[in-house]
Amino acid sequence: MVVGAGTPEELEALFEDAFVLRDHATLAQLFEAGAVLVAGGGLPEVRGRDDIIRTATKMWERERTYIADPRRVLQARDTALVLGERATNVVRRGKDGSWRYAITLLEVPKTPARER
Repeated sequence: MVVGAGTPEELEALFEDAFVLRDHATLAQLFEAGAVLVAGGGLPEVRGRDDIIRTATKMWERERTYIADPRRVLQARDTALVLGERATNVVRRGKDGSWRYAITLLEVPKTPARER
């Protein structure tokens, strides 16, 4: 199934869903072929969908997650800057009309255990 985001905000929601569900195939489709991901937490900067999926897998193994929280979206035609509390993303609309990540800078903290 081909996944496409109609807006930068929708792309954020799709990213969160794919990340929480640990859906490799969907996650890969949300990034441009040569996209850059900086995940932090001692993980190296990576480029390309395959390396992004490998890094996401490492994040999942460490029980890290991604929650979309776009606070501000600055758009100029087919490029947008998405600013969140813990993420800064550059996204672009492709020729097919779908938005994809070009650069993703995450500061995703480890999910704390809930008190019972």
